[in-house]
Amino acid sequence: MIHLAMLFFSLCRVQAAELRLSPADASRFARLALSCVRKEYPNKPDHVMRDAADVRSPKAQHPAFYGCYDWHSCVHGHWLLVHLLKQFPDLPEAHDIRAALDEDLAPEKIKGELAYLEGPERKGFERTYGWAWLLKLAAELHASSDPDCRRWSADLQPLADAVSAKYAAFLPKQTYPIRAGVHPNTAFGLSFALDYALEVGDVRFAVLLGQRARDYFLQDRDYPAAWEPSSEDFFSPALMEADLMRRALKTKEFPGWFHKFLPRLPRNLLAPATVSDRSDPRLVHLDGLNLSRAWAMRDIAAALPAKDPDRKLLAEAAQRHAQDALANVASGHYEGEHWLATFAVYMFSTPQP
Repeated sequence: MIHLAMLFFSLCRVQAAELRLSPADASRFARLALSCVRKEYPNKPDHVMRDAADVRSPKAQHPAFYGCYDWHSCVHGHWLLVHLLKQFPDLPEAHDIRAALDEDLAPEKIKGELAYLEGPERKGFERTYGWAWLLKLAAELHASSDPDCRRWSADLQPLADAVSAKYAAFLPKQTYPIRAGVHPNTAFGLSFALDYALEVGDVRFAVLLGQRARDYFLQDRDYPAAWEPSSEDFFSPALMEADLMRRALKTKEFPGWFHKFLPRLPRNLLAPATVSDRSDPRLVHLDGLNLSRAWAMRDIAAALPAKDPDRKLLAEAAQRHAQDALANVASGHYEGEHWLATFAVYMFSTPQP
């Protein structure tokens, strides 16, 4: 593992200057995901026990998504595998990727996940971070013409439908957005759900998501981004909100909203966060923060006019954040290695302004 980390560090130091995902990068990211999507332990379940009979192993609870330390990381590990398979179909790991997806997304396993999700104690299960990544996985499969992906897409659809229904039931009752820099962040949860709704053509769902984005965030002004980050953040609340609103607003509306929301870009938002201990499962969140900041900055910059001075500031800051974080995706510590590759791959999927 240490040897792999050293190789990965060397590679990313070279590639980060261009922020380009090479086949060699993709292979390393794929191997990180393959090493954990069916690794049951260690595991941190989000599980409400009804009684003594409900004390079960992760695999018994989640036949498809039991690995990678927790449910949501396993889900987005599968998204990573699908995304890389689509982008690099000739990867050396392609056979192993297809085998893993074929096994984990089998209809009977998705039925098991659906049965768990529909339990009466599961209203708050993975709300909304895990929900968002499940829909991102569904959208990635739906967008593919690969015959295997089309089959896996159909098999996953009942679970995606259940998650969409959970959003539709919950959002009208969520009076206030959650602005935390961790899993429940409302803006992130809406962003990936909106991507899914647009991909599959679910107009009613897309309208609901867009309206709630406006309800929660349209009137925000002078956001206190200088207070970021907190020590366990893997999202910037400010940038996640802006990344949602570039989706929810019309192209001409977004720049005006953005400059009222963040009339100045504070120095601490433009500088990568410092990670003091990558063996600590909470402190290593800050590596994820640097990657999610990079993807949000790239998206936001691309949505601003070419001559907007913030476009250049954000693009340069995204580069700094990516260079810092890519060197630490494979640190030799499972606390970060079970999930950071997904953030890196998603960052590479965003436009370079």
